[in-house]
Amino acid sequence: MRAQPLWRLLASDNAPAVIGLLQSHLYENEKTLSASAIHERIGRDLETLRAQGMDFPQTAQNYIAKWLAEGFLERRFPPGAAEEEYELSTAALQAIRFISGMEQPHSAATESRLATVIKALVDLAEDTDTDMPRRIKHLLSERERIDNEIEAIQKGRMHVISDATALERVRDIITLADDLAGDFHHVRDQFYKLNRDLREQLMANEGSRGEVLGPLFSDMDQISKSEAGRTFTAFWRLLTDPNESEIFDQALYDVKERGFINLLDIKERHFLFNITRTLLEQGGAVDDVMQTFVRSLNAFVKSKEYLEQRRINELIRKAEHAALKIKDEVRTTGTLQYTLELTSGLIRSFSQFVLYDPSLRAMPEGIHTGDTPSVDLESVGELVAQSEIDFRSLKADILDELKIRSQVSIGDVLEQHPASQGLGSVVGLIALGSRHGIKADSRETVSWVGGDTVKRSAQIPKIYFIRERMDELE
Repeated sequence: MRAQPLWRLLASDNAPAVIGLLQSHLYENEKTLSASAIHERIGRDLETLRAQGMDFPQTAQNYIAKWLAEGFLERRFPPGAAEEEYELSTAALQAIRFISGMEQPHSAATESRLATVIKALVDLAEDTDTDMPRRIKHLLSERERIDNEIEAIQKGRMHVISDATALERVRDIITLADDLAGDFHHVRDQFYKLNRDLREQLMANEGSRGEVLGPLFSDMDQISKSEAGRTFTAFWRLLTDPNESEIFDQALYDVKERGFINLLDIKERHFLFNITRTLLEQGGAVDDVMQTFVRSLNAFVKSKEYLEQRRINELIRKAEHAALKIKDEVRTTGTLQYTLELTSGLIRSFSQFVLYDPSLRAMPEGIHTGDTPSVDLESVGELVAQSEIDFRSLKADILDELKIRSQVSIGDVLEQHPASQGLGSVVGLIALGSRHGIKADSRETVSWVGGDTVKRSAQIPKIYFIRERMDELE
């Protein structure tokens, strides 16, 4: 275990700084970054750490290459991408979640988690019970309990859990959903490993395609039956089931409207509001890997490309055997009596390319300066008023509403404060929401009256401004 990337990362001398860099750039916001972006951002952070007295003598490129070799990062080159992309490895994700759990530990035994265990155990006992009379008796008692609860609600006696209990449950849901996303990452890594193992088998196996592909699909079946594979299959089945998906979306929407949601911190609310998109992205990545794997496998075998690769490997092995036979006869400093013919291919280094210089293709005549048009201060002021968004007034409108309510959407602000600049006010509120608000997984319709006195409406992303972030708008 000491040789595994997870242990090495947690046990390294500079683990706090490395985990902090990886978490801030590839965990909290973006999940993948291009090579140029991650080099630039890590380099900027390393300068800050050096200014604080920390020992990071090497460049960002060197550290990223080291983290890649140690298994903290993964590098891929997606089809159509201009450059390679980096993302966290499964080991780094586990390390970050482990440290985050130490920073904000859950209670040892909450009511919510205990209720989850009890319900799961009861369901297991019921679903595995083969005694028909006992199962019927249990269903009848459950029906009686439901009828009594309906009768109590009709009489006005309705039990609603407290905000503290609701917070326990929603935080347990967030933890489970985060673990579920990690399972998807693990399943994807398994398929990547399977793809590499298959190609190695095709290179080394001298048998027929059937002899090679038989064990392959057996391994794929084992992955689908693993714990992570079953989790992914169940989730994907949930997404493809219209009824289950509708129930999930409606439940999530109802929970968002509850008052106790405002007691969560910003990160927890952001994760909860984007839980569907997060799971879809992670699950979609696994599905893309599976589909790409099948297509590439089919093309690799049908094109007989593996035969050419096998022939090259065989030539390399023969060369290695020949070199081993004469290793005692030929010295490394000796001169070989052999002439190597130059290849007919044209080989050029990137350093031989030069940047394009526009001045080399400049027009022979210079650029003539045009006549200055006449303009007065009134027309300039009118243009500025039409093009410049009055953010100060928009912030004041938002603050007025947040003094009354704990959270408001852009539509709520426009209902009480009509858009004075028409579409410009709507655009300004969206710009403020992108910086100071929380985006939900839904849309809303807003209306405004333009300078031509025509009322228009449009659908925009639903963005909430919350009272806890009022100071950002002042």
